[in-house]
Amino acid sequence: FLLTVSLLVNGLPASASEFDTLLCLEKSGKIARDYGRDNRDRDYRGRYYDRDGENGRDGRSGRSGRSGRDATVFADGSAVNLDLSGRDGEDGEDGDDGYRPRCRRGYGGGKIKRNIHAPDGGRGGDAGSGGNGGSGGSVTVYYSKIADLKSILVRSQGGEGGRGGRGGDGAIGCRCRRRSWTVESCSGKKGTDSYKCKKRKYRCYQGSDGRDGRDGRYGSRGNSGVLSLIKGKQQLTPDNPTAELNFSELQGKSIRLSKNRWITRNGAVSLLAPGSVIADKYREFDKRIERDFQVVWQEKQPISNFQKANLKLNLNNDGKIEVDFPEKLWLDISKKQEGDLTKLVVNHAIPEKEVTELKPADFIGSDENLTFSIVDLAGKSDVIKTRFRVEYEIRGDNGGEYEYEIPPELVTQDYNRFILALGKLPIPEEGLEIGTKVRVKVTAIRSLGKRSKKQTIKWKGRVKVRS
Repeated sequence: FLLTVSLLVNGLPASASEFDTLLCLEKSGKIARDYGRDNRDRDYRGRYYDRDGENGRDGRSGRSGRSGRDATVFADGSAVNLDLSGRDGEDGEDGDDGYRPRCRRGYGGGKIKRNIHAPDGGRGGDAGSGGNGGSGGSVTVYYSKIADLKSILVRSQGGEGGRGGRGGDGAIGCRCRRRSWTVESCSGKKGTDSYKCKKRKYRCYQGSDGRDGRDGRYGSRGNSGVLSLIKGKQQLTPDNPTAELNFSELQGKSIRLSKNRWITRNGAVSLLAPGSVIADKYREFDKRIERDFQVVWQEKQPISNFQKANLKLNLNNDGKIEVDFPEKLWLDISKKQEGDLTKLVVNHAIPEKEVTELKPADFIGSDENLTFSIVDLAGKSDVIKTRFRVEYEIRGDNGGEYEYEIPPELVTQDYNRFILALGKLPIPEEGLEIGTKVRVKVTAIRSLGKRSKKQTIKWKGRVKVRS
């Protein structure tokens, strides 16, 4: 191969500019592979020219190792040997090298009247990542004497992660024979005044080399298995610490949640036979917790109207039931604890969309008697707390903008109607006179329990007397 290249180089004409053929080399110095994956120069008319080189194929990632099996043992002093090790992850595949473009016979020079961008080399394929090692299996031991654990040998290490593959090499792009050249163009009849010539310079831009593919990451080592200890021979009842139900499913009945509470300790290896491999932290059974949950419905609307509103329940290690309420429902609630029974009393339930159904009603009066009335179309203001801010803009040449927090004493509530005494605010007198053009923006802050939401109510027009 090296001899062949040497003969080609020695056979160059005296002037390198007369030799039009391009030789594309990879970064490593070897002859780059052809675009199209074969060595036949299939079409000299340019069908396969002027196209960037094909990218190398990405390598496949390795599969993760299988986790070790879990095991249950009743310790009585007899020798037990358990291999619960996780399996190693597979190695990732290498990425393929990029392919060189098919380069023309010379880029640049001659009478070509345009700039040229030589084709780029294909990028190397990214390598696949190594698979993660499988986790070691966990072991549960029922015992009467803690010393009996010394007869149990457990190997529960995690598997090794697979190695990442190597990224493929990027291919070199096509090169220019000449980086710039000048072409003279003439018009008119030679030897006459009309004969004129002008010169224009053109450039050839080298093809970019394809980037090298990224190496794959190494897989993570699997976790070691965990030891669980239970004193006694009676097997534990399975946990049922969570539930998700809608309100109507809880009507007239209670639901039981349960869990086995564990205490976490250190030093698992010291309890087992010498040579054991397992996570240092282990858990020991403490006690079983059981609690009941019930909904007491006192909302005026029937509970069947809330079939799409789900409650998520979770029994924690302290024996308390945590409740996650639906986002689109505002609740006024209280909790009662009666022994192992938790009662959730629902006083009011309001769909969130009904919280912001405030609309402007009247803007009447003048001077200190100017009022702005707002009505709650959903009719929930007897439950929801509301406070107001106002932005009052006086329009015209002598206008101005004023912003105030409206104190509670200037808000009159008549069931679902709010009357805001704007004339009592320190607004300039000219902004309260009859005929004055104003723009009003009221922000209502609505809240119930821990929930809060804002709504903006806008009005514009002229100050007028009560009709």
